[in-house]
Amino acid sequence: MPKTIATAKVIGQKVLNSTTNLIEVYAPEIAQQAGPGQFVNVQVCKNTAPLLRRPFGVAGVNKAKGSFTMIYRIIGEGTHILANVRPEDELSIVGPLGHGFDMGAQKPILVGGGLGLAPLLYLAEGFGQGRTDILMGGRCQEDLFWTEMYAPLSQQVYTTTDDGSMGTKGTVMALFPQLLAEGGYDCVYVCGPVPMMKAVAAACQEAGVKCQVSLEKYMACGLGACLSCSCQGIGKRLKVCTDGPVFWAEEVGEW
Repeated sequence: MPKTIATAKVIGQKVLNSTTNLIEVYAPEIAQQAGPGQFVNVQVCKNTAPLLRRPFGVAGVNKAKGSFTMIYRIIGEGTHILANVRPEDELSIVGPLGHGFDMGAQKPILVGGGLGLAPLLYLAEGFGQGRTDILMGGRCQEDLFWTEMYAPLSQQVYTTTDDGSMGTKGTVMALFPQLLAEGGYDCVYVCGPVPMMKAVAAACQEAGVKCQVSLEKYMACGLGACLSCSCQGIGKRLKVCTDGPVFWAEEVGEW
């Protein structure tokens, strides 16, 4: 798929919780090309620092409007700069990058935690309204602001929290084995913390259900040149930015 280097205009930002924002940008070429699971590399045009672009998963697309959204957590210098941009400010964006999700499932369930729920949101949108179930986990109820965004897209929304303040108490694995045994799912799509993805993938392997994982690694170039995001696959090294970020679980040898 072709990559575009675009100067994108910021349409607006929305605060989702105390540390997380959603940003919408006008970039019609990227919006037209981006598929679920792909990502973009972003730099704020009016800043020379930080030097390296930041990778963000595509969280949603409005092709008619020529826009797409990203959801990010405000952590370091780059995301603090991004949080301060305003409508009509410009971003330099390279994308769409990487390989996205396989869309062949007939009855999919999505499993996510943290910012791993951002690319899964676009996946739910890609399958179409009511085609997916979603299981999401968080530390507490504040972490699961995602439920409002998934509710219009997914048939069933299941939640778990570490403190029991919302849904089932525990991690997603407190509920996932039961859903996998009873739900009739033919493919599981998972993105989030590594221990969660490993546990979900292992349960899928035991149950004989296909599983795709979206890996998150530190990336410098996003184009496969710097090798900073490489990891060990089965029999070969994998570059998360170009070979992934989405892989079949059995392809991953090192998490």
